[in-house]
Amino acid sequence: MATEGPVLIVGTGLLGASLGLCLQAGGVPVYLSDISPTSERLGADMGAGLPAGAEVLSIEDTFFIPGGTVEAPSLVVIATPPDVAGTTAVKALRRFPQAVVTDVASVKSAVLQDVLDEAKAAGDPSLAARYVGSHPMAGRERSGAGAADADLFVGRPWVLVAGSDCDARAVLMVRTLAMDVGSVPVEMDAATHDQSVALVSHVPQLVASMLAARLEEAPAEALGLAGQGLRDTTRIAASDPRLWTAILAGNAGPVADVLHALRDDVDDLLSHLDAAAAQGPLEGGSVGAVNRVMTAGNRGVARIPGKHGGAPRRYAEVEVLVPDEPGELGRLFSELGELGVNIEDLVLEHSAGQRVGLARLMVDPGVARQAERDLEGRGWRIIAHHGA
Repeated sequence: MATEGPVLIVGTGLLGASLGLCLQAGGVPVYLSDISPTSERLGADMGAGLPAGAEVLSIEDTFFIPGGTVEAPSLVVIATPPDVAGTTAVKALRRFPQAVVTDVASVKSAVLQDVLDEAKAAGDPSLAARYVGSHPMAGRERSGAGAADADLFVGRPWVLVAGSDCDARAVLMVRTLAMDVGSVPVEMDAATHDQSVALVSHVPQLVASMLAARLEEAPAEALGLAGQGLRDTTRIAASDPRLWTAILAGNAGPVADVLHALRDDVDDLLSHLDAAAAQGPLEGGSVGAVNRVMTAGNRGVARIPGKHGGAPRRYAEVEVLVPDEPGELGRLFSELGELGVNIEDLVLEHSAGQRVGLARLMVDPGVARQAERDLEGRGWRIIAHHGA
């Protein structure tokens, strides 16, 4: 790895511990600090770094961790929740005057403003010069060091947000960090970042949570009919409420802008559906209103980049029934590999109480039909044939 160590990671949740695991595996020395001794110890026990203690940012002389005095970090990564990321970044900038400081919070304007305010109040422009905001677009529903994964950042965008006074060396150091852990660096300003994540991350979290909340007192017979569509649209509703409260409150303006636009769409649709409910199923302009919503959704989803970036590719679907037994899904994958078929994407559907699941495999349209025939020849049950 090209990242200069040691690296001090403040905050040993999912992102902090995952980053530590990856850097340690690449031979970069890492120290961990967390306000929770238990979380810090868990990160250390998992191999994400050496424990430095929560008081490390308040010590004013040498950099000391349990076990002795060590070299001060060249890079400090703030992996705390966004509501304290700004103040923590300021502490790190003052504590380690030679270090570059970055944070991985999913809100950037507020953190950057905290640093700029401190630099102005202290009359010390070097504080702003050594700070680079960043945000790896990586995560999962589970939080904490116990969910950490050294490969969490591989192939994911890592946004770099450099203020106008930021030093080029600092930007290069954070860019190098992102590349070393397998991410793809993307530079943008703080406002653009916050507006972007409001649309593609923050509001989807809220919508999923609000939809899932409708299930809290749903009758059992309704839940028994739940299919993959409900599971897909509510999956992220299992996310950590405390973390997301801090994220959404910190990006309130851009999130509210998207929600206002969404509310306008819902209000328009509701007016037509209410009219249809009163006048008859096909009355009140409901057909056109529903069609507009669905068509706009089609256009929007078509703009989501494909797995290799750029415009999304169209794939053919091969649907296979997979027995709910150990090793069966692995056998399906192995046999597709033997047939020379690459799985571009995969969706698994499994209805409650059923002894089989449905694997929807997205493959190159040119090989789909032959793959279906070959799989049937090997004893697999094919449910449907789809064209390109």
